[in-house]
Formats: sequence, structure tokens, C-alpha cells
Amino acid sequence: MAGTALKRLMAEYKQLTLNPPEGIVAGPANEENFFEWEALIISFPRMKTPWDVTLKNVLIYTYFNGFGLLSRGPEDTCFEGGVFPALLSFPSDYPLSPPKMRFTCDMFHPNIYPDGRVCISILHAPGDDPMGYESSAERWSPVQSVEKILLSVVSMLAEPNDESGANVDASKMWREDRDQFYSLAQQIVRKSLGL
Repeated sequence: MAGTALKRLMAEYKQLTLNPPEGIVAGPANEENFFEWEALIISFPRMKTPWDVTLKNVLIYTYFNGFGLLSRGPEDTCFEGGVFPALLSFPSDYPLSPPKMRFTCDMFHPNIYPDGRVCISILHAPGDDPMGYESSAERWSPVQSVEKILLSVVSMLAEPNDESGANVDASKMWREDRDQFYSLAQQIVRKSLGL
């Protein structure tokens, strides 16, 4: 089964390399292990000049030197401007089972556990949800891809689901004190930049 998973991951990597969606670069942490991918979600402020875009591309190349993953985060959100590293771990039976994703930096978000694990429907095992919160169509299926996962996580950063909160404190703050949530998110953005 690992052979099938490796072929699929290599094909996804090739597709993302040859035809990358805007703002997303993906790849394994190293060439020896295609089952562990580094991820970096960068939520740049809106670019105003071609020079800004060039600087962004230099940062992408310098940081990864051809490997890793970069996803431009949602503009005009409280996480705009941040640099958020994460890991994707793929099981040996991928794509039958979903990968796991975990941010390796501080994150305060309703759908991210305090230890960094991402809680989003697309990463939940196929089948019916025993809690009844999500339909089987929202959960993982073998037709999903790394690209779809990352686009879903970027969307999740912009629009949290506070009804299915992995971080109860973040969910409560998102519902009851949006200004405080935004302020805390901006502190995380500054920390992610080393400021």
C-alpha cells in the first residue's frame, strides 16, 4: 500500500510544481521521505507593486530552496501578514486515509488545538460523523488532494467554525469578543515574524 501512496504523493508534488495554484508551493520535508511534508502558510498583506511580488518570491525560494510548502493566507483577515509553519504527515494508505496537519508555531484559532493540530472536516476520516456535525461529503475522500487541504485551511483561518471548536477558549473569544480575538491574532502574527 505504501507504494501506491508514494506514487500518489509524487504525482501531487509534480502537479503542484508544474502548475502551482497562486500562492501555493508544496513538497516533502526532504527527498528521502515523501510522507512528511513541511508547510508554511504565509498571509502576506496585499502587494502594491511588482517589486513587492518579487520580494515575496525571493522569500519563498530562500526559505524552501525548492522544497516545502507555501500557501498565501487570506487577505483582510486578522492573520494577514503572518508566517505560520506546519507539518503534514501522510499515512501509508494515503489517499484512502487523510493526512494529519499540525502547526508548529503558536496559533490561537477555534479550529486549531492548543498543540497545533488542525481540526477541519477535510482531514477527518471518511464515513459518517458520530457526532452528526458534518456530512460524509465534507469529510476526507481519496479524490481530495494536498492542494484542496491547503485551500481549505486558508479558508478556515479566514472563517473559523466556532460550533466545532478544537480550542474552546478561542471559540468563545471568537463568538463573544471579536476585537480581543483580532488583537491576539495580530500578536501571533507579529511573533511569527520575530517581532
